[in-house]
Amino acid sequence: MPRPPDGDWLGTPYLRLERHEPFGHLVVDRPEARNALTPAMYFGVRYAVRRVDADPTLAGLLITGVGDVFIPGGDLGRNADDHWLHLGGVPGAIDVLPFDVLRQSVKPVVAAVNGICQGGGLMIALCADVAVVSERATFRVPELLRGISDTYFASVLVRLVGPVRTRDLMLTGRTFTAREAFEWGLVSRVVPHDELLDEAVAALAQCCQTAPGARRDVKRVLDQYVGLHDRIAFFDSLQRDESREGFSAFIEKRSPTWVPESLRRDARA
Repeated sequence: MPRPPDGDWLGTPYLRLERHEPFGHLVVDRPEARNALTPAMYFGVRYAVRRVDADPTLAGLLITGVGDVFIPGGDLGRNADDHWLHLGGVPGAIDVLPFDVLRQSVKPVVAAVNGICQGGGLMIALCADVAVVSERATFRVPELLRGISDTYFASVLVRLVGPVRTRDLMLTGRTFTAREAFEWGLVSRVVPHDELLDEAVAALAQCCQTAPGARRDVKRVLDQYVGLHDRIAFFDSLQRDESREGFSAFIEKRSPTWVPESLRRDARA
């Protein structure tokens, strides 16, 4: 029977919690699937935050990926080997997602965004305390292309970049650059790619100079500003025919049927 992870094992072979004291490094390591997160991996991120929070020998957590990908979001293909945590065919269900846990973390969390960052990966970067981003990184909010009513993104983005840019990013699903993300206020630091890890560790060390109790008070105010989102609409959209068609189209590398015929492509959007 499945059970919670032991020690630093996160319940999936695709995540590693490495100890580089005084910090933990959470490494997303699934290059064969471009670091796409399975439900078990989403849970593993959540567990890692709580694990570091409870460990007196670790002062903070750094999250990064391998290769040229940070995190591209959830695994829509569902071909992974870590099937111990299944959700009845519902990808990205609310109860395993780590976003609220990241926002509420006791210890500082820094995202070292090393490459492609979209969907759930972008939300992880936004919910971390600081995102340090490679100049090569690219970003995207593709949920509406898959038929998902991502009310979490709608709520967070509108507070960070305003309604005009939120409409642009969500309704087009376009890719945008690290420079755009910095200029719009989605991330605070863009650094040369070869310096990313050192700069992210330095940022985490800076966070750890601040007083834990006072830091928590400030994080509480910031969390209240970001606010809540419509969880029911988010979850309900995953049960609809639209999302089923969106997932199928992605796997089959074609346009969904809702795309006007003259605009369809023999490639995933």
